[in-house]
Amino acid sequence: MQRDNGTNMPQTPRLRHRRRSNEVIPDPSRSNEGNLLIDDHSKYQSFMIRARSTLWMILGFSLIIYMGHLYITAMIVVIQIFMAKELFNLLRRSHEDRQLPGFRLLNWHFFFTSMLFVYGRILNQQLVNTVTPAKVLYRFVSGLIKYHTVICYSLYISGFVWFILTLKKKMYKYQFGQYAWTHMILIVVFGQSSFTVASIFEGMFWFLLPATLIVINDIAAYIFGFFFGRTPLIKLSPKKTWEGFIGASFSTIISAFVVANIMGHSQWMTCPRKDLSTGWLHCDPGPLFKPDYYSLGIILPEWLPSKEISILPVQWHALCFGLFASIIAPFGGFFASGFKRAFKIKDFGDSIPGHGGITDRMDCQMVMAVFAYIYHQSFIVPQNFPVEMILHQILMSLSLEDQQALFGKLGQILQERTLGEA
Repeated sequence: MQRDNGTNMPQTPRLRHRRRSNEVIPDPSRSNEGNLLIDDHSKYQSFMIRARSTLWMILGFSLIIYMGHLYITAMIVVIQIFMAKELFNLLRRSHEDRQLPGFRLLNWHFFFTSMLFVYGRILNQQLVNTVTPAKVLYRFVSGLIKYHTVICYSLYISGFVWFILTLKKKMYKYQFGQYAWTHMILIVVFGQSSFTVASIFEGMFWFLLPATLIVINDIAAYIFGFFFGRTPLIKLSPKKTWEGFIGASFSTIISAFVVANIMGHSQWMTCPRKDLSTGWLHCDPGPLFKPDYYSLGIILPEWLPSKEISILPVQWHALCFGLFASIIAPFGGFFASGFKRAFKIKDFGDSIPGHGGITDRMDCQMVMAVFAYIYHQSFIVPQNFPVEMILHQILMSLSLEDQQALFGKLGQILQERTLGEA
């Protein structure tokens, strides 16, 4: 019998190929080193698209600023929701999600629970000041604030139990990955951006100045890099140049000094908001917003009519904001660039033409928001307890009999001090 020809054929050895990375490696011949971006005429179309989108965002943002603190807070909430949606979608797989009905809803359960906890802590005093103490609504709101932590913990632990009950065989790795990813988003994204709302009610100045400086730095870096950029700044973001970075730094620091003077003369910007109303504000601006006058008679010529300038003390603090916005805050953008390279994506989304997604515009803003809040609490706010906070604690924690006893004891102490001084 003849043997099968297939059995006598020598087998060709199988070659093993290394798996190639999908990450695009920049071509050295196409590097922007030594070449101006302005010489690349294909950039003009994207430049115009980006410019139009920026103009529309500035106009819309200005309208919301005019409407007041509560509308700005609503805008921040909407931005956080869009950011969470963009980041949730990065690790989602449609095949696995189809086998886990309701699993996406669990991510949003944790998100809105965190939102209730954070904003409940930040805005509890404004909420109490908004309702009338004599009405039933005040008691309801006071009860919610008193048991706010218990409510939020109950919601979180119910989500935790929900997650455990939905664990499915052969899906453990994906589900735990989504669980960890959700909490990373809550800490890194939601936690940082929530500091913005805390700054808004301290005075719109402390929110608007840092946010404006980030916008100025971003625009200046793009313009300087577009017209003068030659030297790459960092490999994580090949389009960033040293020329754009340095030009934007000087522009941002100078703008911080000027913009702080403009904003500092408006009570709408400087007055803190004690409630959730939208009416106009009137207050004592405080020493930071009262000008100091400096004589320049030795420097200026004699024929000038005025030989002194006025500078608000807050303008010196604004220089620190400008320095941080130009030197440190861009690293939030570098972090986002490395994050996108790790996931092999160009942008987090496409909701803003020419800019990408909401997250692409908020990377530096989140870093700046945390710095602005910490700086304000450390160097601006006097280190004492405001009267409103003390009264709120008395009304929330003491019974009517204890409040009356405290009132009588306080009156006795004040009377003794008055007699002692006399």
